[in-house]
Amino acid sequence: MSSSSVRHRGVGLDARPHWFVYALLSALLIGSTYPLYWSLVMGSSDKSALVQTFPPLLPGSQFWSNVAEVLDTVPFWKALANSIIVSSVITISVVFFSTLAGYAFAKLRFKGREGLMVFVIATLAVPTQLGIIPLFMLMKEFGWTGTLGAVIVPTLVTAFGVFFMRQYLVDVIPNELIEAARVDGASMLRTFLNVGLPAARPAMAILGLFTFMTAWTDYLWPLLVVPQNPTLQVALSQLQSAKYVDYSIVLAGAVLATLPLLALFVLAGKQLVSGIMAGAVKG
Repeated sequence: MSSSSVRHRGVGLDARPHWFVYALLSALLIGSTYPLYWSLVMGSSDKSALVQTFPPLLPGSQFWSNVAEVLDTVPFWKALANSIIVSSVITISVVFFSTLAGYAFAKLRFKGREGLMVFVIATLAVPTQLGIIPLFMLMKEFGWTGTLGAVIVPTLVTAFGVFFMRQYLVDVIPNELIEAARVDGASMLRTFLNVGLPAARPAMAILGLFTFMTAWTDYLWPLLVVPQNPTLQVALSQLQSAKYVDYSIVLAGAVLATLPLLALFVLAGKQLVSGIMAGAVKG
């Protein structure tokens, strides 16, 4: 069979996805974006829109008035600054320590390496809620309750981050490349900076993106330790503390809290795609 006939039949490198693939991806895209769009529509309408038989399909004209109500009701700017500080510090720390630990588990040979890796993986099976009470008692003993340190310190490194970086680096960096660097006289740290770190950048971007998103949307732990110095999610929960809840105001606040994440996805989209493609090629 000639190459031209293969291309004509849509087989090989020039093959185009079937229409079903486009239909499935379109359905997933609509299903993923619809909740945010519905929040925008309701957040830009008045409270009567929620009880209408046929709710509006397009955003209304009251979004900025609802936003002003949010800003008057909760300490939005203070909570936004707290969330930015908490999420940024946690993300930088998790990416830094996870990359170091992942490189060590993937490429260094030391006694007890396999056992330590099994222990790290085993901690992923422990529910986070199981450690809330002893962790809260520890933060209270340190006198950190009510401060952002109580939110930041317990999540400076995560088992998932270590496992993720280890799995990525174990095959993406050839052992011969590390051996060549050592033959040239590079120290362990220099080898990591010149060989390991450039190869880890796509995975670091993915880990940083999802770590920031997880820290940004975290609610339970900040609610327990910093209720008077809230992060954004805790502050927005105050919009529902009254007996009567105006959901148009609540959804306007939810849209505001989502905008920084959308901006981050747009800015980090190139690194995210390159990381996924690198992982796909490696696999």
